[in-house]
Amino acid sequence: MSIATTQGDSGQTGLAGGVRVSKADLRVEAYGSVDELNATLGFARSICYHKEICAWTEEIQRTLFRVGGALATPPENQKNAPVISVDDVEALTRLVHQIEATEGILSDWSLPGAHTESAAYEIARTVCRRAERNAVRLAENGVEVKPEIIAYLNRLSDLIWLFGRLIELTAGIDARLRTGDTAGPKWSRAWS
Repeated sequence: MSIATTQGDSGQTGLAGGVRVSKADLRVEAYGSVDELNATLGFARSICYHKEICAWTEEIQRTLFRVGGALATPPENQKNAPVISVDDVEALTRLVHQIEATEGILSDWSLPGAHTESAAYEIARTVCRRAERNAVRLAENGVEVKPEIIAYLNRLSDLIWLFGRLIELTAGIDARLRTGDTAGPKWSRAWS
């Protein structure tokens, strides 16, 4: 059987369980942006030489398949939906704290582009934020979205930012936006 089924030629796609919806549906946008995030992380991992970050990224990519699957599953099929748990969110939180404790890690705003590998993770971070916004938009439009999904994406964007900083630290690169007397307080960020 070919992947070219022609079933999507009319602008519709199938959700988990066979329900057909518009490709412009908010649910499709939400899980589609998670798919884009997964591919972007895959590219970042493919050019990354930091073995730990590569391993962490691969594990995250596997979890993102569950995130996308959960978002792609309509309410009538929830009993078969993949689950994102509090444990998944806590695992990211522990890793955030582990990297934050690294001596010399950048604790201020960063200017993307100082290093190819970290720049790839910066792109992934922005895609992650879009995926998070799409999941929130879906929830705000009355579709049940498990709170762990939104928390996971929120925590993940922080972690991806830290991956970029760890790559730069390892490479001996200082990519801080503000220098000297204008440096801001620790962990002053342009996001929440």
